[in-house]
Amino acid sequence: MNVDKIMSSLEKKHPGEVEYLQAVREVLESIEEVYNENPQFEAAGIIERIVEPDRVIIFKVPWADDEGNVNVNLGYRIQFNNAIGPYKGGLRFHPSVNLSILKFLGFEQIFKNSLTTLPMGGAKGGSDFNPKGKSNAEIMRFCQSFMLELWKHIGPEIDVPAGDIGVGGREIGFLYGMYKRLKGDHTGVLTGKGINWGGSLIRPEATGFGCVYFASEMLATRGESFAGKRVAISGFGNVAWGAALKATELGGKVVTISGPDGYIYDPEGISGKKIEYMLELRASNEDIVSPYAKEFPGSEFHQGKRPWEVKVDIALPCATQNELDENDAKNLVNNGCICVCEGANMPSTPGAIEIFQNNGLLFAPGKAANAGGVATSGLEMSQNSMKLSWSKNEVDSRLHEIMKNIHIQCVKNGKRQDGYVDYVKGANIAGFLKVANAMLDMGLI
Repeated sequence: MNVDKIMSSLEKKHPGEVEYLQAVREVLESIEEVYNENPQFEAAGIIERIVEPDRVIIFKVPWADDEGNVNVNLGYRIQFNNAIGPYKGGLRFHPSVNLSILKFLGFEQIFKNSLTTLPMGGAKGGSDFNPKGKSNAEIMRFCQSFMLELWKHIGPEIDVPAGDIGVGGREIGFLYGMYKRLKGDHTGVLTGKGINWGGSLIRPEATGFGCVYFASEMLATRGESFAGKRVAISGFGNVAWGAALKATELGGKVVTISGPDGYIYDPEGISGKKIEYMLELRASNEDIVSPYAKEFPGSEFHQGKRPWEVKVDIALPCATQNELDENDAKNLVNNGCICVCEGANMPSTPGAIEIFQNNGLLFAPGKAANAGGVATSGLEMSQNSMKLSWSKNEVDSRLHEIMKNIHIQCVKNGKRQDGYVDYVKGANIAGFLKVANAMLDMGLI
């Protein structure tokens, strides 16, 4: 495999799809050695087949606002690879959504889902619709229009979407209600459902919980833990909320959260009612964190800045892609940070990752560290199939075990001769091998 040759071909076919090309390059560089050691992969054209989605579905989503004005957004579903199970991946509603971002997310999802060991393929979808400032009625009308097209392409054994940025419990409810009306039956076609109608306990917290569980496993390799550590978290949605809950429970002091408007620094620690206040911020639908500083005197709001300038021991980027760059990485290193664990999808730029690894920091990529969300979605699918519901403790225990197993796979495939664990390489190799071997078994399809 010649990585540069493959990337050159992809850049010509998909010009301008920066995020997608970045994600593909990272995986190819990680798996190059193991790929070349297995000539059967080359003979079957595994790379050429795995880097292109099975299909890309694009559709218009017309909807009326509360004043009766007609609006039209674009809807997408990228069904990337279903070698090991039905397509599985979230829906994102955000103005930044485009083909490149969804292809990068769908490609990452293939390997993330593979790492969980659950039978789930990779997919992603969403729309450039902006929920910010919209009424519940407007969001409902948009979701119903979106599902009016999407329902033709999904099903419990075909493609099972979930939530992502801009798609929480409210949106999943509206989407599922429309699917049920169109299809006429109750099936587990979406995850992140309400507890009263097929959802799984701790699903909203699961990505954040899983990220902290993974970070704990990493820290343990050096005889460390969250106890007494200062923690920086970016974002303030479900992932950041879950991470703050679990990090605090394990003895850490969370001192930052962030939004598009800037970041909050709370030297006393974000715990108890302050963590619950994060849910109020999200429910306001305004996508800002500045009100926190007024609600809790003693905290500071830093407008237009990111939290990586604060002196912390552990950094958990839980917001969005490429939110942590080389300058941020240098700040973290210089301030004595020992562990960076990604709760979001690809939040660290390639330059930032290089700085972390060159300085010997524990660093885990999102495809491994934030797999707790989709893992719990997989557990929700299992519960739906069996028509039962597990207790909070049982789901949490299964989630913890899955994250431990992902860590074991990463160490096995990423440990260098000098003892340093390259979690990026380990995650990519472990995720790739399972999918590639499944594709080999099934022939050229």
